[in-house]
Amino acid sequence: MIGLELVALGLAVAVAVWRNWDGSTDWNLPLFGLLLAVSVAGDVTALETSATRVKASSSFLAIVTAIVFLGETPAALIGVVTIMIGWARSRYPREDLLINLVTYTWFPLLAGIGFDTVMSSTATGRGDDAFYLLVFCLFLVALLLDFVLIAAYSSYVEGTRLSTKVRRVLVPVLPSELASALLGVGIAYLYVEIGLATVALFAIVLITFQYLLGALVLSQKRADELELKAKQLAGFQVALLGALLRTLDLRDRMTARHSAAVARYSREIAAAAGLPEPDQELVHTAGLLHDIGKFVLPDRILKGDVELTESDWEEIKKHPYEGARIVSQIDGYQPVGEIVLAHHERMDGLGYPRGLQGAEIPVLARIIAVADTYDVLTARDSYREPVSSFEAITELRRVSGTQLDGGFVEILNDMLADKGFSYRHGQDADFEAELALDKRIHDYVTGGTTASPRLPL
Repeated sequence: MIGLELVALGLAVAVAVWRNWDGSTDWNLPLFGLLLAVSVAGDVTALETSATRVKASSSFLAIVTAIVFLGETPAALIGVVTIMIGWARSRYPREDLLINLVTYTWFPLLAGIGFDTVMSSTATGRGDDAFYLLVFCLFLVALLLDFVLIAAYSSYVEGTRLSTKVRRVLVPVLPSELASALLGVGIAYLYVEIGLATVALFAIVLITFQYLLGALVLSQKRADELELKAKQLAGFQVALLGALLRTLDLRDRMTARHSAAVARYSREIAAAAGLPEPDQELVHTAGLLHDIGKFVLPDRILKGDVELTESDWEEIKKHPYEGARIVSQIDGYQPVGEIVLAHHERMDGLGYPRGLQGAEIPVLARIIAVADTYDVLTARDSYREPVSSFEAITELRRVSGTQLDGGFVEILNDMLADKGFSYRHGQDADFEAELALDKRIHDYVTGGTTASPRLPL
């Protein structure tokens, strides 16, 4: 890649020399010196963010103005000198220096050749109405060339998408760049009409532009930092939730094993019902967490070592609410909380805690209710003696329409008749395997951001 960049830089030098000898340049030294000073001053005082590595520099405006009035070779020279002085000051990696030099020679050359060609072919003179329209178009073309050259390189090196850089880097500054293009047109007009007397006005424009663009980039940086902190907080919360599940596993192996089974059954029922993949993941997550509210129960009730009293059962009936309260505290888990809250509702409205009935009960909560009941009936470590799958389905059909959704009961029956379940009750590995399958938890824990490259605009 370095060899290719050196070749590109060498070709740029050759094109610049050729264009200079071709007579397409105007070495107006006072104007050249002014634009060079403005470009260097803008680059040295520019704001650069550490998060996106975007440099809010007004040097671009000076270079485009040089293309208009001096030609592409002087403009490219201004770009090279600006980059070299900036590198001598900050000493960023030489690989970045090389791509910046390639960019700041080629975009003035390409944009300038195009501008000169259109001006000549249309016989447009300075001061014509079409001239100012061409200046505006030149600014936009030069901006696009500048961005594409650097963003494409950094996307290739980092293995990221160019579209991501367009969204995160170019789009936020585009309104300011369009305003800068209009300012460039105004400066061109005043230079044509007044000449170097526009020095003071140009300096004011420079300061104003750089301040506005710097403020915009700084606000983008702060937004990125807030987004990163939000992801980190969400990851911590979900990791804590996973720790609660594992603690519940240590306290009561039956509850943890049961949650893993319900998660597996619920996902397979949802898939067989034709629900989309996001709903399958959601019901799996809710299945894992549907009994997390039992964390607040004392061991005497949780482990069922003694006969439970009526007051004990009232405490148990609170676990959907407690589970939903815990889960809903995590950003993005509110839909899971709604399912957890409703998984003990009944089709006839006699369930708890809200007494919902029929279609009022979330669809995924109805799936979990079927999976929950089936596992309680068939598991060896349940509170009651386990029954066969046939006997369990018979019981589920008996309460279809009153306690359970009959449609999902029949889907479960068809699945059992077709292939059965491969789930192995009571195996230590089952709980961890189902927890590892929960993509939603995995995404939250591992979510992060990728820094964008330095784009000296």
